[in-house]
Amino acid sequence: MEPRSRRRKRPQPPAAHCPAELQGEQAGPSSAPPLPIRKGQVPEEEALCGLCQRADCDAEVVGELCRQDGLCVHENCLYHASGLSQRGADEEGFFGFLLPDIRQELARVSQKRCCICRLRGASVTCRGRRCPRIFHFPCGSERGCISQFFGEFKSFCWRHRPVQRVRAVQQDQTACLICQEVVARRPCYDTLVCPTCTSAWFHRRCIQGQALRSALHHFRCPLCQDVNAFQEEMFRLGIKIPDRDAAWEEEEGAFADHYRRHSCCDARQCLCPAGREEAEVNGPWRLVLCSSCGSRGTHQRCSAVREDAESWECGDCSHTGTAPSLSAGTLAAEVVVGQPCYNTLVCPACVSAWLHHHCIQNNNIDNKRGEGSCSQTADRASPAVSDAQLSNTRHGEHSDDTFAPASPSGLPALVPDALAGTRKP
Repeated sequence: MEPRSRRRKRPQPPAAHCPAELQGEQAGPSSAPPLPIRKGQVPEEEALCGLCQRADCDAEVVGELCRQDGLCVHENCLYHASGLSQRGADEEGFFGFLLPDIRQELARVSQKRCCICRLRGASVTCRGRRCPRIFHFPCGSERGCISQFFGEFKSFCWRHRPVQRVRAVQQDQTACLICQEVVARRPCYDTLVCPTCTSAWFHRRCIQGQALRSALHHFRCPLCQDVNAFQEEMFRLGIKIPDRDAAWEEEEGAFADHYRRHSCCDARQCLCPAGREEAEVNGPWRLVLCSSCGSRGTHQRCSAVREDAESWECGDCSHTGTAPSLSAGTLAAEVVVGQPCYNTLVCPACVSAWLHHHCIQNNNIDNKRGEGSCSQTADRASPAVSDAQLSNTRHGEHSDDTFAPASPSGLPALVPDALAGTRKP
């Protein structure tokens, strides 16, 4: 009598009924459905985190995947492992966590089961009073646990996590300021609100993404632009705000435009026959840049800039007082408006001396007022006339004896229009 095997045979699944024309196709090797991947299983080419035993996590949740000397762990799993501390410098190990300490922590948590997924390797402990819950970092994020990224890097389970206590009322269904999708009607784990304006609502995943891109120096409320109170509240609620440059500042060539010199004439009407891009070293088509901002330029002739001028200011910077001081003996080597106005005066005797209002005022004060004279004719009888014209101009009046002197540079009649675009009357 033959001994019977004690090993049970697996029951065979019943044959599937299918049309006859499809039986040939299903019998082929290429038609076999792929085997399902069980939870926790990953392809061999993907590396598993030694702490959370997962590889399919969002990088914005678990951070960077660190690999060295056979170790592979997520950045945030390291920060919130209860038995780990940063005993090294920032460039040692993984963010200051020494490799021997990481191996010791892996051995410690190898038998601790996560209270959420029931798998081993749980390293995050709730800091609530007398709370025994331990969990994996990504499991806690999915369940609603909060891990703080400041101070002692505390973690809290879904029962002991910090909550927002902000009196914020929504009149209608409010949309997230970042993704424009509807948020919950009150603050909760997935819906946060700015504590300052109480009008900016956003999803946790949305504001976390913005914090990672903006970093500490640029992260603020998208609506009211508050920084201090907003960052403090987001830190408390578990938003990670890295202390580094913003993502757009770390891109290659992010500041390349700052090193480009302005290279065109911005006068209202450019007189150069070769166009606005023409720039000669000397001569009438020499390109002069604003001495204050450097972001606007003009040809020497287009704005009637003198050849010996040491500086020139564009219309936006002309009244800010940011231009460098000029050499002694001159009032201003800057362009004036093509006709007399409040800011531009002209000597009535020679009609060739064109002066800025503030320049001639300062010159009169320096010369004890009344003793000053025109720099070209040395005429001392004109101050009374200039004062009368100045008084009328201040009140927006026009005298009857208005004169029309010639242009200071003798340029064509279209030059005053070009000059008016570079200075505000």
